[in-house]
Order: sequence, then C-alpha cells, then structure tokens
Amino acid sequence: MRSDANIAGPMTDPVPGPRTESMGMDVSRETPPPMDDTPIGRAAQLAVEALGRAGEGLPRPEQTRVIVVANQKGGVGKTTTTVNLAASLALHGGRVLVIDLDPQGNASTALGIDHHAEVPSIYDVLVESKPLADVVQPVPDVEGLFCAPATIDLAGAEIELVSLVARESRLERAIQAYEQPLDYVLIDCPPSLGLLTVNALVAGQEVLIPIQCEYYALEGLGQLLRNVDLVRGHLNPGLHVSTILLTMYDGRTRLASQVAEEVRTHFGDEVLRTSIPRSVRISEAPSYGQTVLTYDPGSSGALSYLEAAREIALRGVGVSYDATHAHIGAQSDPSMVEGMQ
Repeated sequence: MRSDANIAGPMTDPVPGPRTESMGMDVSRETPPPMDDTPIGRAAQLAVEALGRAGEGLPRPEQTRVIVVANQKGGVGKTTTTVNLAASLALHGGRVLVIDLDPQGNASTALGIDHHAEVPSIYDVLVESKPLADVVQPVPDVEGLFCAPATIDLAGAEIELVSLVARESRLERAIQAYEQPLDYVLIDCPPSLGLLTVNALVAGQEVLIPIQCEYYALEGLGQLLRNVDLVRGHLNPGLHVSTILLTMYDGRTRLASQVAEEVRTHFGDEVLRTSIPRSVRISEAPSYGQTVLTYDPGSSGALSYLEAAREIALRGVGVSYDATHAHIGAQSDPSMVEGMQ
C-alpha cells in the first residue's frame, strides 16, 4: 500500500494563535471561549481529524471492484456520490478510476478535468475502440484518483452504438484491457436506462443506487431493479445491487425519516449505515472544480462521504463496519450540520 505521509495527521493546535488575555490582566468570567470552541476552530479540528482517519488507510480488495452508480431519476446525487466516494477511497489509500458516462460531464467538472470537445474521452473508447489508457487523466488534487472524462460527443453515442458489434460490452472490454493496477472503478451513469447505462451494468460487478430522501425517491426504482435483473440474466451473471446510499437527508423533516425507514425496511443490509446530509458545501464544491473532500474536509458532507467510503471498503473484504463515526459531526456543532441523520 502506498505511503500516506503526505496526508495531514492529527494536529495539537489546528487554529494557531494566542489563547489568553495579555499578561497582567485578570481574565473575567465573561472572557470569550478559546478559539478551539468557535465554529471555525471546530471546523478545523474536524477537518484535521477527518484527514487523519483517511490517512490510516483501509484494506484493499483482492481484485478490482467495478461499481456502477445508477438511478434513472435525475437529481438524486449520482455524480456527487461518485466523485466524493472516489476521492474518499483514494484518500484512504486506494487507486481509483472514475468513468464519466454522462454526456453532461459533471463528474469530470467536479474532479477538475478538462472535457471540452477536442479532449480524448470515453466516447472515443466506446465508439472508436480507443484504449482506455489513452483517455484517462490523473485528478490534480487527489493522489491515486484518475478520471476518464465525458465530452458532449457522448450525447450521440447512444445512436452510434446501435450498429456496432457487441454494443453492450464495449466498456467491459475496455476496462479489462486497462493494464494499470486499480482498486476501484466507479462508473457515473446518465439519468436514463439506455445503451450507456447498459454498458456500465455489463462492465460492473456491483450496483450502487443513491436514493434521495424525498417523496418521489422510490418511484421508478422498480424499473431500474428490473433492468439489473435483465442484464444479470442475459449479459452479466455476476451483477448485483450491493449498496443503497441515502442522500440529501434532512433530519429536520419527518418525511426524510419516513423515506429512510421505508428504504431500510425494503432493502435491509444493502443500505449503508451512513447517510449523506443535505449540505451547501457539497453543492458548492463542483463550482471550484473540487470534491467536497478537498473543498471543505471538515464539513458534514465530507465527513459523511469518508465514512460511507470506509463502510463500502470494509464490506467488500468482509469486515464488520464499526458505526462509531457514522453520521459523524451531527452532535459536534448544530450550526455546521444541515440535517444529518
């Protein structure tokens, strides 16, 4: 496993500066609290602790895990989940590849990868049979994280794939031919069940379904599960839904709790113990070409994705997950957390 010496470890004083009044002056009972007890100080401490836990590393899978992040409903957090889980797994010491299959290219944007029309992209891999290694780029901010970007050309790939030989398995063959060692491949699917998503399902071993904690969350989920069954029956016998992740959880609403309870009742152990809160920081990060892990590592969203990644990694090697840090930060400072479970 590669060294994680470059990742910040715990610091005794995350917010340097004077801690007492000037000498010779009595400190009254009205003295403001130390800087460590301010929201900024607590945020810094959480960030240091989060990156320190990430630096501890996790057991690496015996073989590459190919995880398809899919849900034909838009706006449920597929791209956000893909890039932040990928960054979390990389910070934990893994080598991770994100394949952006959405023509909008949002995952590429969030990872700071250039994806204008002339950039070699996953379109060239699927339609022109270009080697995957020729389009993969390293992510600038996170060591061990790589991305195969999507360009607008991918919008026409659905039609162009129809006439090609073995159209459903072109991505699978490209991944199998990729020679660089990888621990995880995360595939960000478009919000549809077309040929691009079918290519992802044929290439993957596991399906991760983000479910938004809203009323419409479960509508259409049955069709996705039927498609997974069809692909498993005809094209990829090893495919299975391994993970359900609750996203945009707002603990202030009864509806979010009801949706979460229904999902956990229906899917059982497939649902991660950690859920992702509705967070402004998660939404802001892509506008800076970053994941929330590098944009604000002490935020509730970053801490949640770190724990979700830890849970996924431990499940993959059959290790029981310790939920001590699940939903971490919710009790630390209510002003910093926006509805974590």
